[in-house]
Amino acid sequence: MKQRKPLYSLIPLEDFKAILGIDDRDDKIARFCLTASTFSIEQFCRRRLLRKNHLERIEFAGDLVFPLREYPVIQIRSEKLEMSNGAFLDPRFYRVIPDCGTDIDIPFLIELSPEIRKWRDLKYIKVAYRAGYIQSKMPPDLASACFELAAWNMNRYRGRRIGMTGNVRGQGRDGEHFEMSMPLQVRQLLEPYRRKVI
Repeated sequence: MKQRKPLYSLIPLEDFKAILGIDDRDDKIARFCLTASTFSIEQFCRRRLLRKNHLERIEFAGDLVFPLREYPVIQIRSEKLEMSNGAFLDPRFYRVIPDCGTDIDIPFLIELSPEIRKWRDLKYIKVAYRAGYIQSKMPPDLASACFELAAWNMNRYRGRRIGMTGNVRGQGRDGEHFEMSMPLQVRQLLEPYRRKVI
């Protein structure tokens, strides 16, 4: 039997099905709703929340502190400086703020040693790192948001009324009204995790 790919979801499929009281007959729609909800949440938050590997290329213009795009950072895999010899940066020449492995939900920074400025052929730095949350240690409000959005989508798909909240009749306002893309309760749960754009 062909093995299924791991589900890209902030919460486990089994938990979702158990809470909603659904069985394996709804497995396909449940998987779809969880995956779609996770991608919608990441798009709303403007960041990747599930743990994965990232590679960033950051132009070096003399600044010694720069933010990493994704967080929380679990581990710096390697940092490579683009120099004439392509050498790797020794850990003595940088530090991560806050420390890797802490699940603090703030952007992480890399601070370079002032010694770096002496290297004239430095053009950019490549940072390979692991960031995000794992399913088993997902913050409760993120797990709740994923569950609520997936359940909301599941109800829409089952009712075959995708994109509409219902019919309104009377006072000259007959017609169907389209629903918002994400319930207010879900957006409120996600607000602390949303990337702030300055």
